Amino acid sequence: MATKGSKSSHKTATCLNFIALLCSLLVIGSGIWVSGQPATRCSHAYRWHVVILGVLLLLVSLAGFVGSYWSKPDLLGFHLFCMACLATLLLIIVIFAYVVTHHTGAYRVPGGEYEEYQIGGFSDWLKDHVLGTTWEDTRRCLLTQTALCSYDLHSTPNVSPLQSGCCKPPTVCGFSYVNPTVWVNPVNPTAHIDCLLWSNDPTQLCYGCNSCKAGLLGSIRHEWRKTDVFLVTALAILILVYVVGCSAYKRAQTK
Repeated sequence: MATKGSKSSHKTATCLNFIALLCSLLVIGSGIWVSGQPATRCSHAYRWHVVILGVLLLLVSLAGFVGSYWSKPDLLGFHLFCMACLATLLLIIVIFAYVVTHHTGAYRVPGGEYEEYQIGGFSDWLKDHVLGTTWEDTRRCLLTQTALCSYDLHSTPNVSPLQSGCCKPPTVCGFSYVNPTVWVNPVNPTAHIDCLLWSNDPTQLCYGCNSCKAGLLGSIRHEWRKTDVFLVTALAILILVYVVGCSAYKRAQTK
């Protein structure tokens, strides 16, 4: 009877570690997705940290799978210890990402179907770590995103924060729309600094504007928030797997 119970515990642990392995792939996929988005790719702020954590989870899950499948109690115990540490680290990342992206910096344009963004509306940490690098390097990176400003943003409601801030002059400037990259200055232009920085040159546009920097922060916030949904899902499953795995490990040790 003890042998049957031991085999049952090992089978349970093997299935749970396989589920944990799938969760690690979800974390890796989320990290790769957010790292490939235009805003995150050009900001270089914490770009690969989620991917690295996912790879560590994958290695630990593989160790647990081997330990449970071939009945290696020491390896399984080491797996549970590492899984607890990585799950705690993942929890910290999830909470941290939620806190630093709590403020949106967005405001609704009167009569418009999209939002614009202000730097002052974002968290100090996000501003310091994203905009703390040389903006010229970030601007050159954004210019390589050839499709970023190629759409008719004037009549498209689904405008990303990055497009809203970098591809058109702020609404307060009162510019007249001609085509996606050409806007006509008003007779009495406002003294707003972004209005003076706007250029119809496709290589300039509003990439030097504060609104573009705010749009970058808004896009990063949006991308991190979407990634957080997958990370929270993976974390919940990992915690469940860990609790049940500990129980199965203790039963196997007792028997």
